[in-house]
Amino acid sequence: MLLDRSGGTVRVLMGKRHSAHAFMPDLYVFPGGRCDPTDYRLQFSGDLHPAVLHSLKATVGRPLTEARARALALAAVRELYEEAGVSLGSRQERAHAPLPFLPDLTNLRYMARAITPPGQPRRFDTRFFAIFADEAEIDPSEVLESRELQDLQWIDVNDCSLRIPEITATILADLRHALESDPLLPRGRPVPFYSARYRRFVRTLL
Repeated sequence: MLLDRSGGTVRVLMGKRHSAHAFMPDLYVFPGGRCDPTDYRLQFSGDLHPAVLHSLKATVGRPLTEARARALALAAVRELYEEAGVSLGSRQERAHAPLPFLPDLTNLRYMARAITPPGQPRRFDTRFFAIFADEAEIDPSEVLESRELQDLQWIDVNDCSLRIPEITATILADLRHALESDPLLPRGRPVPFYSARYRRFVRTLL
């Protein structure tokens, strides 16, 4: 989640999935996607905050390795670039580099994890990250085009009028509560984990 706090209220970058998509068509979502094998090999300029890395590794079940935890964060950075054209990091000129910038993970917050209930046409196990645009020296007015999402726009976190997936609404509610508690979104905060029980989301803290 890319956040803009330059105005009176915090806004989050969202876009609408194409109607032809098999998964969540015509719904507004955060830029994101799956972790690829290449994400394990991406170089980066700044590492995750120790508290964020600890929370990512301390998952339900078998703990993640540092490599896996870091790859999930790098995947989020890569997908933000691929879907919204936003670079979280400094430009690099290295020939044949997988990204035109060197990812900086320093200011990423780990906000939540969610696993869809069984029986869905497509399932996901998603980690949600957040960063403020000014921390990455990103001008919100220049983030308006997307290669994969339609109608990319900045949405007030209090705006409930868009058509969004149930889990997205839940994550936005968590974000609002977190901002009310501490507008700086400290990295050591407990991380909500949503899993399915009797076809309903159950919330626990990591």
